Amino acid sequence: MPPAIPFPVVDTHSHVISDNPARFPTDPMGGKQSDWSRERPVTDSGMLAAMREAGVAQSILVQASTCYGHDNSYVAACVKKHRREFAGVFSVDFTSVDAIKRIEHWMAAGLSGVRVFVAGHTAADASVRLDDARSAPAWEHLSRRRIPVCVQLRADKLSQLETVLERFPEAVVLLDHGARPELTDGPPYANAMPLFGFAKYPNLHIKYTTHNVRESQQGHATPASFIEALVNSFGARRIAWGSNFPASPGSLATQLNQALEATSSLSLEDRTRIFSGTACSVYPSLESA
Repeated sequence: MPPAIPFPVVDTHSHVISDNPARFPTDPMGGKQSDWSRERPVTDSGMLAAMREAGVAQSILVQASTCYGHDNSYVAACVKKHRREFAGVFSVDFTSVDAIKRIEHWMAAGLSGVRVFVAGHTAADASVRLDDARSAPAWEHLSRRRIPVCVQLRADKLSQLETVLERFPEAVVLLDHGARPELTDGPPYANAMPLFGFAKYPNLHIKYTTHNVRESQQGHATPASFIEALVNSFGARRIAWGSNFPASPGSLATQLNQALEATSSLSLEDRTRIFSGTACSVYPSLESA
């Protein structure tokens, strides 16, 4: 039985990997498949089982870029099969000449948002820039259509995000893992001030994930003080929890429980927003399901 949680839980950042490579072949970004997608893959049925165990009502499946690149077929198939439980975020090459066409293709397939992947554990290419001028038509289209954009980059690339937010103030942007700032110095988190400075952009939302929970247990940081600093800067309305399951090790239930414990000092209203309210405001299809 899942634990008694006083609010609905929406996971804004999970990944699925097919057990049918003939139908859904790998094509990882950068040419190297991520270790986690080979060692601990989770299918759609496995994700549903994990959600039931943990007490997660709905999950946003984010394209596993380091397994499938820009082929979003498996995420689309999972969402089509389980529309009440899943929403989907796809990936496209923002700099390609047919980026807008590809965006509309995957939106028509029933997905709800797009992801742009600049750097992560497996793939990092210094030549790829979030603010590449060739991506402007895609950003303009996404802004006009109010399609949410998940941005995966690290804290040292935040200047590129600032350029995009200045150019496209109507874009709906979610920062994956909060860009994973340096937290070991602890409160008042001077090393993370570049991230907190982005609170001035009202269209930017922060994904508070397992990476943030665990990394705020190091050095002088604590999970409670870091999430309080995030809420003080951005407000709970702009923060959404995501597990990163199964890319982050451990069960979905464990990851959720760690996040619940980390946020236990917050008000019930703020926790409700972080664990479901913000997700539903950014992805309205969740509420309709």
